[in-house]
Amino acid sequence: MLAVAGLAPAQEPTVPVPDTIRAEGVPPIPRSIAAALNRYQNIRSAAFQGWDDEEGQRAVYITTRFADTAQVHRVASPGGDRRQLTFLPERVLGVSPRPHRGQYLFVMDEGGAENYQLFLQDRAGGEPVRLSDGKSRHESAKWSPAGDLLAWSSNARNGKDMDLHVAAPADPAFRRILKEVSGQWTVSDWSPDGKTLAVEEYISITESYVHLVDAATGAVRTITPKPAEGEPKVAVASPKFSKDGKAVFYATDRGSEFRRLARFDLATGGETILTDIVPWDVEEFALSDDIGLLVAATNEEGLSVLRRFDGRDGEFGTAIEHPKGRVTGLEFRRGSGEFGLSLDSARTSSDVFSVDLTPWRSSDLAMPDRSSPRTYRWTESETGGLDASTFVEPELVRFPSFDGTSIPAFVYRPAGAAGPRPVLISIHGGPESQFRPGFLGRLNYLVNELGIVVIAPNVRGSDGYGKSYLKMDDGFRREDSVKDIGALLDWIATRPDLDKGRVAVSGGSYGGFMSLAVQTTYNDRIRCGIDVVGISNFVTFLENTQGYRRDLRRAEYGDERDPKMREFLERVSPLNHAGNIKTPILVVQGANDPRVPLSESEQLVAAVKKNGVPVWYVVGLNEGHGFAKKPNQDYQQAVEVQFLKTYLLGEGESSK
Repeated sequence: MLAVAGLAPAQEPTVPVPDTIRAEGVPPIPRSIAAALNRYQNIRSAAFQGWDDEEGQRAVYITTRFADTAQVHRVASPGGDRRQLTFLPERVLGVSPRPHRGQYLFVMDEGGAENYQLFLQDRAGGEPVRLSDGKSRHESAKWSPAGDLLAWSSNARNGKDMDLHVAAPADPAFRRILKEVSGQWTVSDWSPDGKTLAVEEYISITESYVHLVDAATGAVRTITPKPAEGEPKVAVASPKFSKDGKAVFYATDRGSEFRRLARFDLATGGETILTDIVPWDVEEFALSDDIGLLVAATNEEGLSVLRRFDGRDGEFGTAIEHPKGRVTGLEFRRGSGEFGLSLDSARTSSDVFSVDLTPWRSSDLAMPDRSSPRTYRWTESETGGLDASTFVEPELVRFPSFDGTSIPAFVYRPAGAAGPRPVLISIHGGPESQFRPGFLGRLNYLVNELGIVVIAPNVRGSDGYGKSYLKMDDGFRREDSVKDIGALLDWIATRPDLDKGRVAVSGGSYGGFMSLAVQTTYNDRIRCGIDVVGISNFVTFLENTQGYRRDLRRAEYGDERDPKMREFLERVSPLNHAGNIKTPILVVQGANDPRVPLSESEQLVAAVKKNGVPVWYVVGLNEGHGFAKKPNQDYQQAVEVQFLKTYLLGEGESSK
């Protein structure tokens, strides 16, 4: 009967299913839903990708979408002329301007498979030239200061280990593996003289190391050695050379709950902590050509705070005024005190800004009368004709979990909504990620138009709250994070503005596992659930995820080759409790997903169908870990809205 209730009226036009989608158990979607979603589906965003500062120019490269996928554009001045440079069927994921050549490198995969390829493109146009092999995974490409050499990491040798490669694009004969490695090594920076690479070796989010690699010989100098047996593991990330080449800056949690910015003196081997006054994670930083000026973004309760420091001793640490939101992509323009960034907030999608700190360059740092920095807005992305002031600012709340741990969550409440409102619990992936109170994007439709309260918790194991909190769900403590959602359901039941009888759960990737775990553990307390590219069985996931990811995931979830751990992973896997799912479920999956393979959703769907409950299944045939192409995204959202209207709100229920 539930499945029949989900059918659209026969006389109403319906949304066509794209050729790139396989839909099972999904009823016809009324075209009226697509029409209502149209403006929300045409909200755009822009991401800063680097400066075009050749020959004294002051322009930026950005990525934004004007058709089905994000492409490279060039913006000539703040708020000025924008010109599209690439017109490709797949999304462009990153751009790296080539110094002194009028060219840029961009990164692109095919069908969401994440086998990223490197392409060289002239700024003036023409056909891009593929520099990589067309089949392996290539990432972290960095140009030498002179622009003659390119270094990157790739698993071309064996499909697993990310070796260091170097090439001279002007000389096709000069291309070689610089250093064969075991595990995940990524290139972070070149020394100013172009002779040395700063490289990060990533073991897990709580363990990583920095090496300096000779760009000619591959010889390695480790500047952050592994701790002695029994000592705590240390995470060291994002190494960058000082502009005089005498030091390396990086973020480290050595001796601290949070990642602090440090300066390593290459001559003495001494490490100086620069941001000890800030009790939050340093998530990004950038150095100007002036060795004394450094800008860092700290993650403070999910919001970014920009601070400028003296890169020599860490003094000052004054916050830089900027719009509230999340900051990414910090990069200084050569020869200036101006840096670019991307910023999004609850009421604005991601846009490109720059901040000019020229009055605060090192010679002026101690001046009490220095003027304020100036902020420029380079892009102003369209919001589909919607009034951005109607987008809801979230409230940060905390609720106690089963063991007394305080769990943070962001609550998006519909403006002016009266009475107990239905709730969607949205759980982030990672698991070592964090929900940030930025732009909800298409989820704004649920809040503004359907009157649904969206609650986004950062359960134990989330990043941003210190490494002790980060480790609280590791290994045999996996179920504790699921209990956090049980505690959230308890909290919802105490709130007169929330309807404990109308709660849905949704999540993607690891959040998909969490959604499934909630549906198998607390099924009598939720109306329905949505699983997007979620893990259904940890053992089959670890055995079938791409080889270059397997050890990284074992470090977080546990090693399935160990009999005791394997037994535990089987016990906590939702697939083995699929019989408990007695409420409707929507499953969304990319056919080419290299992280959580298609088989994870296929086996889950087959198992839940045996329960006789509605199972809606949507597969993107040309997608990977989440849908990236607009036609597929549009269809997915229309299905999700129809699913929630049918099973959370109740067919025919008023949306307000």
